Amino acid sequence: MASAPAPGAPAWLRVLFVGNSYTARHDLPGLVAELAASAPAARAVLTRTITAGGASLRRHWNGGAVHAALRETRWDVVVLQEQSTLPVKNAARFRDNVGAFVPAIRAHGAIAALYLTWARRDAPQSQDVLTDATVEVAREAGALVIPVGVAWQAARATCPDLALFVKDGSHPTPTAAYLSACVFLVALLGIDPTTLPASAPRGVEPVAARRLQSLAAALRDWPAGRGRVSPRR
Repeated sequence: MASAPAPGAPAWLRVLFVGNSYTARHDLPGLVAELAASAPAARAVLTRTITAGGASLRRHWNGGAVHAALRETRWDVVVLQEQSTLPVKNAARFRDNVGAFVPAIRAHGAIAALYLTWARRDAPQSQDVLTDATVEVAREAGALVIPVGVAWQAARATCPDLALFVKDGSHPTPTAAYLSACVFLVALLGIDPTTLPASAPRGVEPVAARRLQSLAAALRDWPAGRGRVSPRR
């Protein structure tokens, strides 16, 4: 966890990430913070991650760690990542899981954001179902949407040479994690990813980084993805 900012430094935006390997792989929360700090309009982001392999939001609700984190720290945003296929297979259960969390998040003064993930490599047709389910649940719950899966869908259509999936056809490559982090910058922080340095971190080629930055930036007017969150001191 990052230390407190120095006097006069920008206030932290405190973001709690809750999910599974889609959040933990390549340390997505840390990458979001790293990119936010490197932008010309830099933002200081403090993150904490609560993840478990393959976990659903219901498992996290029952586990208690998120409740403890909400009591211990005053978060600005809590990012909820559901098990990746549940919104497609059981939208009602997804709705119930989000519906349990959002009042608790609000009670602690934070904003809930739903991390819209991507369709598996061999089931691209499920992306629209996943997107529609997430947008509908977010509207009902009054949560933000971070439309990562929408950016992946665009990348698969326009940049088929970029490797987004590892061999399992599910988890992200470093290149895909960079795209996901850029979408968080747009939807959560209002940062234009095309203003980031050309030299992307963690082994992403500069040319690929520029293409991914543009794909993420194109979502700045995506209606369900808009959100601006002010930091606390």
